[in-house]
Amino acid sequence: MIIYKQGNLLDANVDALVNAVNTVGVMGKGIALQFKYAFPENYIAYKQASERNEIAVGKVQVVPVNDLNGVKFIVNFPTKKHWRNPSKLQWFKDGLKDLREQVNRYDIKSIALPALGCGNGGLDWAVVKPVIEQYLSDLNIDVFVYEPSAFATEILKKKTI
Repeated sequence: MIIYKQGNLLDANVDALVNAVNTVGVMGKGIALQFKYAFPENYIAYKQASERNEIAVGKVQVVPVNDLNGVKFIVNFPTKKHWRNPSKLQWFKDGLKDLREQVNRYDIKSIALPALGCGNGGLDWAVVKPVIEQYLSDLNIDVFVYEPSAFATEILKKKTI
């Protein structure tokens, strides 16, 4: 079941949080920067995997974490190759396919994700939202999708390391 929300994704009480990343190991802006500070062990795992060329668009990285709020996994979801370049819809679709597989593999019962690729990635939420529904609506888990707000989007685009 998909539930649309607004607010701080990092406050979600779920098994897994999804983080929008690139493939070059940089979490310098947007939601990724928030994840970098909130889950430093995830950033280290992501950075090391990137240095080994293990991060690729179309494939998510699942990192187990110990969080007091009950979060068990961070799912790093590459929406673009380089942080300077835009996201591509096909990469997003391929990533959603892999996300489905990982949800089953790790027995994830609830997940929260941002408007993947829509902030610094430049994808249009009106296009992305129905794709999320297409790929995730039939999962037998709670999928919390944090919709973009104009205010939050502008703040995250400006905030950098």
